[in-house]
Amino acid sequence: MIQWTDDQRALREALIPLGARLSEGHLERDSNSEFSRELWKLIQDSDLLRLPTDEKWGGLGQDLLTTMYVLECLGYTCRDGGLSFSVTTHMVSTGIPLQRFGSDTLKERFLPAVCAGDLIGAHAISEPEAGSDMLNMRTTGRVEDGHLVLNGNKSFVSNGAIADVFVVYVSTGPQGSPFGITAVLVERDTPGLTVGKPMSKMGLRTSPLSELFFDDCRVPLENVIGRVGSGFLVFDHVMKWEVLCSFIVNVGEMQHRMERVVEYAKNRRQFGQSIGSFQSVAHRIVEMRIAVDTARRALYDAALKVAAGEDATADVAIAKLLASEGNLSTAIAAVQTFGGYGYMTEYGLEQNVRNALAGTIYSGTTDIQRTRIAAMMGL
Repeated sequence: MIQWTDDQRALREALIPLGARLSEGHLERDSNSEFSRELWKLIQDSDLLRLPTDEKWGGLGQDLLTTMYVLECLGYTCRDGGLSFSVTTHMVSTGIPLQRFGSDTLKERFLPAVCAGDLIGAHAISEPEAGSDMLNMRTTGRVEDGHLVLNGNKSFVSNGAIADVFVVYVSTGPQGSPFGITAVLVERDTPGLTVGKPMSKMGLRTSPLSELFFDDCRVPLENVIGRVGSGFLVFDHVMKWEVLCSFIVNVGEMQHRMERVVEYAKNRRQFGQSIGSFQSVAHRIVEMRIAVDTARRALYDAALKVAAGEDATADVAIAKLLASEGNLSTAIAAVQTFGGYGYMTEYGLEQNVRNALAGTIYSGTTDIQRTRIAAMMGL
């Protein structure tokens, strides 16, 4: 069991008062698919976005586990799941690869503004045809006269409609080769880049999603993150952080949801007794508790291995499976326990189901995670 220090607890507790303000009007924003710039400014002022960035670049210099510990509190206190998702997408997709793999010149130009939230970041990986099959992506980058010339398009880009900078993964070598991928930072106003309109979606509606189109988009080679051909290494590092940071937020949401259901089950009376006294309801809530505790433990255990530099590929995949499926199952259980009220939009529980379903798709679908784990077992 991790023993959190007083400093870590202070960072987490400082976020608690912000939750109520971030949650105000979240159902209306969800209904209107509205990203709130005002609330983004509140998040900037809280210094949450600075957590994992070195102090040299304006950050707080916190490690992976501390960052996760604070983000879990964000999930617990903030009811706007889309906004929380935009926060983790920004922190992980842009700040983490810049800090770990970017040149000093690239860091000096972009990292202070990214960690402050003045520049909103996104990463572009998925494509209409290749989907999650990164090694066979069709968006290409051609080295020419000191530039990387990009052609193709990306789909399902989280934060895409609002981002100022994009970390774009493109094919620069033979398809199917892990050495044929390159990560490059592209500014929104770069000629040849067109950002598509926000895409209407089922859940996480306050986190805008869009397509990107590249037509001879010329990006200076200085914007390459790492080096040409090292994009798969960048991607692997980023995806570990993405799973751990995004889904620990979900654990915080699951914890809050479970406590809400427990309180409701104690006070809601049917047939002369609280519904929590019925075995079927009580057992359902117990399953929620098991899902919360199991997901939390798996994510932090995987993070400990990542932080120690150990091979955590299977651990991260298992943690992702447990957290995403647990989030969805507990969201459905909450609706069932609240009955007709849970089905009404004003209670926000049906929104939880819509949001949770996305977690079984993004960051590698549940099918992909199981396939990856099976392969590591020699199957």
